[in-house]
Amino acid sequence: MPSIFDNVEMGPPIEVFALNKAFLEDNSPDKVNLGVGAYRTEEGKPWVLPVVKKAEKEIVDDTSLNHEYLPVLGLDSFSSAATGLLLGEDSIQIKNKCAFGIQTLSGTGALRLGAEFLAIVMKRRVFYYSDPTWENHQKVFLSAGFTEGHYYRYWDPKTRAIDFEGFCADLKNAPEGAVIILHACAHNPTGCDPTKEQWVKLADIIEEKKLFPFFDSAYQGFASGDPVHDAFAVRYFVERGFELFCSQSFAKNFGLYNERVGNLTVVQSSSATSAAVQSLMTLLVRFMYSNPPAFGGRIVSKVLNTPELRQEWMDSIRTMSSRIIKMRALLKEELINLKTPGNWDHVTNQIGMFSYTGLNEEQVKILISKFHIYLLSSGRINMCGLNEKNYKYVAHAIHEAILATKEH
Repeated sequence: MPSIFDNVEMGPPIEVFALNKAFLEDNSPDKVNLGVGAYRTEEGKPWVLPVVKKAEKEIVDDTSLNHEYLPVLGLDSFSSAATGLLLGEDSIQIKNKCAFGIQTLSGTGALRLGAEFLAIVMKRRVFYYSDPTWENHQKVFLSAGFTEGHYYRYWDPKTRAIDFEGFCADLKNAPEGAVIILHACAHNPTGCDPTKEQWVKLADIIEEKKLFPFFDSAYQGFASGDPVHDAFAVRYFVERGFELFCSQSFAKNFGLYNERVGNLTVVQSSSATSAAVQSLMTLLVRFMYSNPPAFGGRIVSKVLNTPELRQEWMDSIRTMSSRIIKMRALLKEELINLKTPGNWDHVTNQIGMFSYTGLNEEQVKILISKFHIYLLSSGRINMCGLNEKNYKYVAHAIHEAILATKEH
């Protein structure tokens, strides 16, 4: 009997998950996974933050808690703490009730909710994203109802740094009202962030052109070890009076990858619009997933709202960021020692989990097939996959792949 699904064709594989599957199936003792975007310890293992374990136990032992539905917009103690972490506890916008948070299904859910609101309620159709960017940005916005996606120049492969002139020029050419997706810190995939002075210039252009900034903050605290430092761009825009959205993820900085803990921070110029915005956000959430899960939100809420636990979390994010910084330094040092062709300053100039190495697809194929080192075809690597046992092997493999393709 024929099926109504007979004509459904296979969709393309999602590269990062396909890469991880290939890594798991590889029996080589030398294999290294530099693809998946998750923190790894020096032993190459996932790390459950000790403060998260402590918070989990307290939540489980709390007999006053149950499994009833959360409100549609989530756990208020979580979203308030998340918004305070982003904007600062002394934020004027928070005090004046011009800013509020909505618990979402991680950062992706925050992006989708914000994009749906902008497309359905605000009738926005044009959005801009960096070239390159996290692959889901385009898909989320187009799925939410946007019809025109354009890139702004960001990565210069020659300098292996930001093409700031191109970035500014593309924003200046954007139509009024266009939504601009900006990475708050630790740009994915390049690891290159604008300087404070460059953020000022970008804000000038966005203000002049009447564009709408939509920040994506997936690495606050995880990037530098300092949540205040990592929130500079968002706080600067808010202090200048911008109305904006910011999606927040607590996957990386709390290690809560599969708990899907996110927040959408909404900043307005007046508290008078809050009730209407929240009412329509409530309807959008209801139509999509009804309400968010509680457990991950309770963990983050307990940690951020308990001074001693918050301090312990600060220690944990410094541990993670420091290890990444150390791995960057060791990889660069070894590449220089090997006299690997090219300049490798970008490895330590970049920040956060990812490094855009500058390796091309042919070199990546060699690393995977010959050396069992798994990384994205773009040359992006997760620095957390490196440790003191394998960084020399990885550097040697990069060196060999570059020499093998140098004449091509």
